[in-house]
Amino acid sequence: MKVTETALPGVLIIEPQVWGDERGFFQEVYRANRYTEYGIPQPMVQDNQSFSRQGVLRGLHVQHPNAQGKLIQVYRGEVFDVAVDIRRGSPTFGQWVGATLSEENKRQFWIPPGFAHGFLVTGENALFTYKNTDYYSPETEFGVRWDDPDIGIQWPLDGKPELSRKDLTAPLLRDIPPDRLPGYEDYT
Repeated sequence: MKVTETALPGVLIIEPQVWGDERGFFQEVYRANRYTEYGIPQPMVQDNQSFSRQGVLRGLHVQHPNAQGKLIQVYRGEVFDVAVDIRRGSPTFGQWVGATLSEENKRQFWIPPGFAHGFLVTGENALFTYKNTDYYSPETEFGVRWDDPDIGIQWPLDGKPELSRKDLTAPLLRDIPPDRLPGYEDYT
């Protein structure tokens, strides 16, 4: 397994080892003790699966409290996946990193608790899964606007993405009260 640090400390790109031949391939998708070595906390308590068509953008989503760390992988198709540091007091507050995840590259993306998460389907469609370190908590979930100019995410798209009503009306990061945001000290 190859693990690459990104520009945001704690956000990782993981390339699991894949064994393949003309019959197909085998990949160990998750093994707790191996992931713990890289600082990914345990336990993982919830697995989610999402299917979307090309041009759909989901996010930027976060929970606080009850923040979720997410281990993400695409099983069919391709997405551009993004993590944004929204932890008040963080030296990388408001910065983002992105990674292309696909069925071909079999990469995983680790997004620690306290970061906002979003993705854009860049392939024809995408079957997307993620393991979570905490349970979904709708009462503590909120969003940050996907095209916040202060964050400046460079989404690989032509035209406008397809968004949910909730994502269309999400506020800019600067308009979210600071006490609503996770604290850097809470998730380091």
